[in-house]
Amino acid sequence: MTGTTMPSTTLPRTQEDRAARRADRTAIISLWSVPVLVIGQFAMLAIVPVTLTLIVSLRHGHLRGLRRWTVALATAYATPLILWAIGPERAPSLSKDMHPVFAALVVVAALAAATAFHLGRRRPSTPDGSSSERSDFRAEQ
Repeated sequence: MTGTTMPSTTLPRTQEDRAARRADRTAIISLWSVPVLVIGQFAMLAIVPVTLTLIVSLRHGHLRGLRRWTVALATAYATPLILWAIGPERAPSLSKDMHPVFAALVVVAALAAATAFHLGRRRPSTPDGSSSERSDFRAEQ
């Protein structure tokens, strides 16, 4: 019986590589779970993936391009949460009290952040600039 092993180039070699891979996995799972929870009427539980995504994107430098999207998602989620918390007649759950426009805003923000994550990972980085800069628009040195 012959054993097959994976080539070492596909496995993370250093602790930083493993941490980056774990951060990527946490961010993307959290981003995709937010719309599922909000649409499934579990909006209060969505605070966990929103918070996780925000923390991961702020702590890890390689997710710098995702920061503005996660801040937008956290803001979109915090608005109905705060309105629910300070409202005079609170419903028993955030999902029942959240206006459909706010729910749609949270879902769109989460989907936009997830899309930005996927597109940001595909974009090849250039050695002399950030991955978002196009070579034909760079300033001359």
